[in-house]
Amino acid sequence: MPIVVDIDVLLAKRKMSVGELAERVGITPANLAVLKNGRAKAVRFATLAALCEALECQPGDLLRWEAGPPADAGGTPAANAANAPDAADAMDA
Repeated sequence: MPIVVDIDVLLAKRKMSVGELAERVGITPANLAVLKNGRAKAVRFATLAALCEALECQPGDLLRWEAGPPADAGGTPAANAANAPDAADAMDA
């Protein structure tokens, strides 16, 4: 996935455990692990704000983009729209 979550880096810098962060943020350690391991499909802004407050950081310290293929290559609406013929193509056929 092109979005990378760097919670581990900040936890190490802050010398904080996953359990302590989960408690401060108000989510379960299991849900924090899903986010930390890059398996989350979304994150609420309220959770992101709570993470930033607990870790004393900015959202960009937690999330970064890396180039690479999308998680669902070819099946995304954007990919389907890019490959679909437009009205001008349909008229030429």
